[in-house]
Amino acid sequence: MKDIKIIVATHKKYKMPKDDMYLPVHVGRQGKEDLGYQGDNEGENISEKNPYYCELTGLYWAWKNLNAEYIGLAHYRRNFVHKKGKNKFECIASKEYMDKKLDEADVILPKKRKLYIETIYYHYKHTMYVEPLDEARKIIDEKYPEYLQFFDRKMKSRSGHMFNMCVMKKEILNEYCEWLFDILFELEKQTNPSQYNKYQARLYGYISELLLDVWIMQNNLKYKEVPFINMEKTKWLKKGSSFLKAKFLGKKYDGSF
Repeated sequence: MKDIKIIVATHKKYKMPKDDMYLPVHVGRQGKEDLGYQGDNEGENISEKNPYYCELTGLYWAWKNLNAEYIGLAHYRRNFVHKKGKNKFECIASKEYMDKKLDEADVILPKKRKLYIETIYYHYKHTMYVEPLDEARKIIDEKYPEYLQFFDRKMKSRSGHMFNMCVMKKEILNEYCEWLFDILFELEKQTNPSQYNKYQARLYGYISELLLDVWIMQNNLKYKEVPFINMEKTKWLKKGSSFLKAKFLGKKYDGSF
């Protein structure tokens, strides 16, 4: 059996998967009340950046401090699943299931999210402030020009592996995180998230969601998709209404759904 650790990023107390493959990590732990979970503020960390980097402060902590053969990321609100059922927590993917999937691929990713109405770029442009994303493209062009064609291809597509959810071998994670955080730290120097509301300020976390596929395409990695489940109910009416307001009235998103 492979040595697999999947961190479950959370900012609050929540019911967690029972399988010991999962490690709850309190993201943005620095200066906050102890929830009884592993904090992302121990060892080498960027915990204080959580308001802007979201779950990536947990990924950074895992990259720098977690010792396992395979490392992954899930969320308290979203988990990989291996079956359907009424009890969501009983459907969460087991270690045995993930072990077999990792025999088939370099990386495990969640099922693609499909955007039927518009491309990834225009969806981002309508719902978020697009200037940081455009700046990220410039950084990629300057520092990693071999990735630019895949960045442009991803922006023109209508689907993607979202939420920063993934599982991969530690050696591959090392390469990915070195590339990702190099781009994001440079982007941080050239942007000012404090000009946005709390939701929009999480821009580095949102932009990173769009970069994972870019990295996988350039490196020609074999991946396996695994279904995921939302542990809480999605507010579909609010989500749909917010999207229409963003697309046709220019009103950016101001919260999760």
